Amino acid sequence: MLLTLTEAASKQLKTMKLQKEQTPRIDADITGGCGMSIKFTLIIDGPRRNDMLLKYDGFQIRVDQFTKRYLNEEIQIDYKEKEGFLVGESFASSACAFEFD
Repeated sequence: MLLTLTEAASKQLKTMKLQKEQTPRIDADITGGCGMSIKFTLIIDGPRRNDMLLKYDGFQIRVDQFTKRYLNEEIQIDYKEKEGFLVGESFASSACAFEFD
């Protein structure tokens, strides 16, 4: 997986004060029943066993195995003042199929 951070995301991560054992981690928020919606977020959390470690410009960002399945091979992290960290491309799927006679 290839990770890139925008200048805004890099600047914001540099200003954050992390507690010992805390690290940035990409997390997937999955919702839906028939269809599915996935939103990726960057959270500060403790490391988990079997996390994948992504490195970029001195930063280490973790991804758990569950979230990794839904990410593209290239991930970009951006930061916007009002929205916070924006990770990759969130998506929605309408996998339900209905047949009408």
